[in-house]
Amino acid sequence: MAQAGTVRTPPSRRRRSAAGQRLIFLVLLLGSVVMIVPFLWMLATSFDWGARLNITFPPRLWPEEPSLKTYKAAFMNVRMLRYIFNSLLVSAGVILVSALSALLSGYALSKLRFKGSAAVLLLALSTMMIPFEMTMIPQYLLFSKIGLIDTYWAFYLPALNYAFGTFLAKAFIDQLPSELREAAIIDGAGELAVFGRIYFPLCTPIVATMVILLFLGVWNEMLWPLLALKSASKYTIQIGLAMFTYNNGLNHQPSIIMAATTVSLIPVVVVYLFLQRFIIESIALSGIKQ
Repeated sequence: MAQAGTVRTPPSRRRRSAAGQRLIFLVLLLGSVVMIVPFLWMLATSFDWGARLNITFPPRLWPEEPSLKTYKAAFMNVRMLRYIFNSLLVSAGVILVSALSALLSGYALSKLRFKGSAAVLLLALSTMMIPFEMTMIPQYLLFSKIGLIDTYWAFYLPALNYAFGTFLAKAFIDQLPSELREAAIIDGAGELAVFGRIYFPLCTPIVATMVILLFLGVWNEMLWPLLALKSASKYTIQIGLAMFTYNNGLNHQPSIIMAATTVSLIPVVVVYLFLQRFIIESIALSGIKQ
């Protein structure tokens, strides 16, 4: 017998709910297949020595001639390790500059409450509506005049303006209690000490989110590196793959291209797998109340 005060869900509503959940599951499953199959196809082709001349269709998810020769050929034709190191160097600098800039500005806009803070945030966010293609030429001319073309400073200095990260940091820090800052100020701490010792350790989830977004963006960027870098020894992985693909005639050997592309994706996958749990924490911590 049902206890007094309990509300029983009608069977028809339960059936509709179960049918809706099954429909959602099927849609998500279909979406997962659509996204995973091309990756599996690329991975299988990268090990298929027989596919160095042409790629079969429909996709073959298991290599016909399994071999590591494709990867050996990729490393012989493309300076993979050098380009990966260059991309890691650029990514690390951009992430450090952008994340620190976004966290400091987000903290200031969230906790300092100075006059005009809303206008500053609106102005920063408005820069996101300007396409990079509109500022690309003026930025190139500026860095050319001050001698920063063909250096990685051409990546680090623009990273100071990370408006989206500022918005994320402000929204996250808004959820953290202001009483922590007030108590630290009473104890004689300065603003930088308050940020560095109290709020920064609590911002680990949002920092991880920024790292993933920035790393993906910088690692896959090609247009600005193509303009800013002149020396082949400084090329990032995307330019290196593109240049050597055409210079060495590898565009007629698909499996070797797939092998080089697979290697270039390894750092991205590692970073995402290592930091994805922090994204879940950032969602959970967003419910903190003062």
